[in-house]
Amino acid sequence: MSRDPDRERPLDGDAAQQETGPSRKGAVLVDGVILNGPTTDVKAGEKFVEEAWRLIMEEVVLKATDVSEKVCEWRPPEQLRQLLDLEPRDSGEPHGRLLALCRDVIRYSVKTNHPRFFNQLYAGLDYYSLVARFMTEALNPSVYTYEVSPVFLLVEEAVLKKMIEFIGWKEGDGIFNPGGSVSNMYAMNLARYKFCPDIKEKGLSGLPRLILFTSAECHYSMKKAASFLGIGTENVCFVETDERGKMIPEELEKQVCQAKKEGAAPFLVCATAGTTVLGAFDPLDEIADVCEQHGLWLHVDASWGGSALVSRKHRNLLHGIHRADSVAWNPHKMLMAGIQCCAFLVKDRSDLLKKCYSAKASYLFQQDKFYDVSYDTGDKSIQCSRRPDAFKFWMTWKALGTLGLEERVNRALALSRYLVEEIKKREGFKLLMEPEYANICFWYIPPSLREMEEGPEFWAKLHLVAPAIKERMMKKGSLMLSYQPHRGKVNFFRQVVISPQVSREDMDFLLDEIDLLGRDM
Repeated sequence: MSRDPDRERPLDGDAAQQETGPSRKGAVLVDGVILNGPTTDVKAGEKFVEEAWRLIMEEVVLKATDVSEKVCEWRPPEQLRQLLDLEPRDSGEPHGRLLALCRDVIRYSVKTNHPRFFNQLYAGLDYYSLVARFMTEALNPSVYTYEVSPVFLLVEEAVLKKMIEFIGWKEGDGIFNPGGSVSNMYAMNLARYKFCPDIKEKGLSGLPRLILFTSAECHYSMKKAASFLGIGTENVCFVETDERGKMIPEELEKQVCQAKKEGAAPFLVCATAGTTVLGAFDPLDEIADVCEQHGLWLHVDASWGGSALVSRKHRNLLHGIHRADSVAWNPHKMLMAGIQCCAFLVKDRSDLLKKCYSAKASYLFQQDKFYDVSYDTGDKSIQCSRRPDAFKFWMTWKALGTLGLEERVNRALALSRYLVEEIKKREGFKLLMEPEYANICFWYIPPSLREMEEGPEFWAKLHLVAPAIKERMMKKGSLMLSYQPHRGKVNFFRQVVISPQVSREDMDFLLDEIDLLGRDM
């Protein structure tokens, strides 16, 4: 940020306040409030932004790829509450104190940009997306009408168009929204509206028992959406999966037929392209056959796996996705667009989204505006205020190009394959299964258990290992890695590779560190 020496002044404690009193010369009072001039001390505010910007650069951006830094500075809640001055007060605090608070927030926050943060389905630092986020935070737009957000609406349109092309549709519609969970809710509600359009005005009364089908490995947001929309979690049928976590189409066919025999009204199937734990991809072509036969809306939750579409080498994982009626795809995951950046895409071009969600607010969506009001896309959203999330992805895409995005996916999956081969070589490490995506699931078996027969006692003891190692790594701050039990299997680690800042050396360190932390168990 450039400096203007004429505008600078020292920030000495209480003198550097955010607000300053208005001029009393020729004062105009209303309800005892002086209205002359602005009350914000612009020079002090600009100085604060400049100092905070320097702090962010030094403590976050410049340290993002430094493996000598800790991933986290763990403190339990009560201790952290004491370390941080969390209480808002009646009077504002000096900028020096606020900057100290900013430093504390950075210190005690998890460094998700760190090359050894493997805990979630997002990680790393994309510099272009970061700049886009800085811009949108400064501009503070809301993406509902062209008049207040012309650039960002056009950006969203362009990004959605390209994503639709990668799915394989000739045309379509879509909207960015806050999370894959919301995308799945959009899909459920839209499918229900298509099945019975009167529901928008008449509600649930008089409807048959609506029922939907999804994988037993689906994201938990499907149950939440069914509850939120009044469908009911008992009307979510979970279709059995094979040993790799893929939905079995024959089981789907059986459940659909059974539901019809019972007098229920099937309306939606949700397939998953990249399950959260195992990284499994449902057989979309076969599932689409079932949906076509029974007239069901097919939604594909590709929040995690959708980014494989940009890779010519790996896009076959989503073979058949072009037959879906809707798709959820989160660029903030594998493509690192920054949380949150999530698209809900629809094959329909009959304005189904708008018909389903429009409330025709006359104070926003006037039809006699001086420009083409078709660009006022906010009425097809369940939100009013909406962030310009597409801009982050657009900036990264412009910087890297499609080939750069493809390389990012290919490298992540190549590193995953390297880790798998290393796990196979090392004593004490055992894969659950061969992965087909970036989810590597494995057990660490400490020396004390390596000679034990794999019976109930073995598995009971192994179940305790991953949580204990996780506690040690968190308190040391050396890395972060998730673990979970899953469908009858005891706790195991789930390693996910995303960030291009991750190296082969980080994969080696991961295994070395787990062994170091767990060998005495």
